[in-house]
Amino acid sequence: MDSFGIYLHIPYCKAKCRYCDFYSAPGARGVPQPYVDALLRELAKNDRRPDTLYFGGGTPALLSPAQAESLILAANPLPGAEITLEANPDTVTRETLHGFRAAGVTRISFGVQSADDTQLRRLGRTHTAAGAAEALRMAREAGFPEICGDIMLALPHYSNAEFDATLELLRQGGCTHISAYLLKIEPGTAFAKFPPDGLPDPDQAADFYLYAVQQLEKAGYRQYEISNFAKPGHEGRHNLLYWNCRDYWGVGPAAHSCLGNVRRFWPDDVQGFIDGSATEQEEGRCNGEDFLLMQLRLNKGLDLDEYAQWGGRFTKLQMDFLRHCVASGYAEFNGNRLRLTPAGMVVQNAILEALI
Repeated sequence: MDSFGIYLHIPYCKAKCRYCDFYSAPGARGVPQPYVDALLRELAKNDRRPDTLYFGGGTPALLSPAQAESLILAANPLPGAEITLEANPDTVTRETLHGFRAAGVTRISFGVQSADDTQLRRLGRTHTAAGAAEALRMAREAGFPEICGDIMLALPHYSNAEFDATLELLRQGGCTHISAYLLKIEPGTAFAKFPPDGLPDPDQAADFYLYAVQQLEKAGYRQYEISNFAKPGHEGRHNLLYWNCRDYWGVGPAAHSCLGNVRRFWPDDVQGFIDGSATEQEEGRCNGEDFLLMQLRLNKGLDLDEYAQWGGRFTKLQMDFLRHCVASGYAEFNGNRLRLTPAGMVVQNAILEALI
């Protein structure tokens, strides 16, 4: 049976981070039950059992364990399914973590971002480094087999020392998986309106990324995607569905899906989702271009035989460009598989522009 994943969008947040452009809604008091009921209404329409289930947001840890359990039961995942729940360190307690674990969550993912409290305040994060360490400790105590942490790179006034401290916090916290990604100033965010001072230039940001890749490898976290690193055997199965162009169904406002190579999305409308007036829209078909974009994010790279099955092929001009990338240290190519090196991933957008 082909792999299938379900993504449940929980848009509620206690506060909006200054860099965040994701669709969200105020949720200091938790997730309203009518929203959970709307998710249950949509899940009842599905008869395909997922082998991954992902609670993303927003801040899914604002769900109560009972709400999470009801959604897991409704999704009816296969035995051994990977069930991920994103959390902010200050939105969990010992009781809720034990409750989420008892409900069936197998993978908890914390948005730690930095071990520097000044930086966290600058970003608009509501937790502290000590709070993050305590959340990781409680997650270990609750018995989660998979504990994940996020690191943001190239932040204002950034240094390798800040990265080292954050990596050590996550490593000591028992993280099996780490996501490390560069800060990007997105339109419409607080940072776009009021840019912070001390932002690294593009060359400095690239150096921070390459340093992070190197240090994560030394710490035993193997890179398997442009921004994702894991202990061997602990790669995120759900996100691999996206990057390998497998079927996934997103439910909730701003959620996206790809089923049978057809992309769909829900409008950014919480109330419309709750009352049923906002319905899922078709966006278009996935094609060889999409496959190329996704596969070159992965450390394993692009298999040209698989690419051909999607209708893709490189022209002589593109092949000449790829040979140039190899000679420059940006890619490795054995005639059938093309993969980007860490240096190539830094300039991935430029490479993709030349190939599409």
